[in-house]
Amino acid sequence: MEKSLKTIKLRDLTPPKGYIKNYDESKFAIDYVNSLNPAQYAAARAEEGSYLIIAGAGSGKTRTLVYRVARLIEIGYDPSSILLLTFTRKAANEMMHRAELLLDKRCSKIQGGTFHSFANMILRRYAIPAGLEPNFTILDQGDSEDVVNLIRADLPAVDEKVRFPNKQTLFKIFSLSVNTGRHIDEIVDEEFPHFMRHIERINELHILYTQYKKKNNLLDFDDLLIYLRDFFFARTPSAIRLLDSINFIMVDEYQDTNHLQAELVESLTQTNKNIMVVGDDLQSIYSFRGANFKNIMQFPELFPRYNPDKT
Repeated sequence: MEKSLKTIKLRDLTPPKGYIKNYDESKFAIDYVNSLNPAQYAAARAEEGSYLIIAGAGSGKTRTLVYRVARLIEIGYDPSSILLLTFTRKAANEMMHRAELLLDKRCSKIQGGTFHSFANMILRRYAIPAGLEPNFTILDQGDSEDVVNLIRADLPAVDEKVRFPNKQTLFKIFSLSVNTGRHIDEIVDEEFPHFMRHIERINELHILYTQYKKKNNLLDFDDLLIYLRDFFFARTPSAIRLLDSINFIMVDEYQDTNHLQAELVESLTQTNKNIMVVGDDLQSIYSFRGANFKNIMQFPELFPRYNPDKT
């Protein structure tokens, strides 16, 4: 897609009549019209519906999201009903801080953070409805690899003359399978073909790893997203109440989301389908975590341009 610096492209910018509401701009505390260029202003004033923003380096995408947060709050939406998902906590904190400086302290009340920090916060609050014990322990990558190694050590030894994947590689295979939605056999065959001779043992280890975590009330980082996604899709009364409370979802660096994260975003939009994602279709820095730029291309299919309940 063609991009130029200082330009943000908003998919299907002109909505059906009545969708982008007209407000008396003089009533706002912030001069949005003169503070943003036309494309940024169009994105910042977008309210209901789904929006895909293709924004290259230097386009002012962070500035645009900050102004959109401030504008939604000025319009009268509850700050806590706005969810901002990013890939680093620093980025989320920076956006909220900038919005607070731009408007006022109401902006500090929006929900913001990484996919994993948001999942942890929600699952701690709704552990029982999500099928968890409230005191679950989170494994970091090193812990997860050690658990894999512990389970591997309990299995009969393999022929020492035949190389077997180490704990780091095993966990990478397991994590890639979860994050990309691909079977372990496919992961090994395509990315670690020299280990295909051990595919039965690798699959067995994955099953035992999953069972070990469940038995000991342990979650790795991938499990946080899995449990949260399943919690929302299960639509328990608790999940429905929570989904009802989220009016707007914004996702930064959408090109860096993987299959699992895209499913989580989809689960969040079951009630209020107001979502805006920002991404650069020519850049993806988290491909080693299974990021898939195709999420940008598939966005129009997953998220219809407007909420059909309101057309």
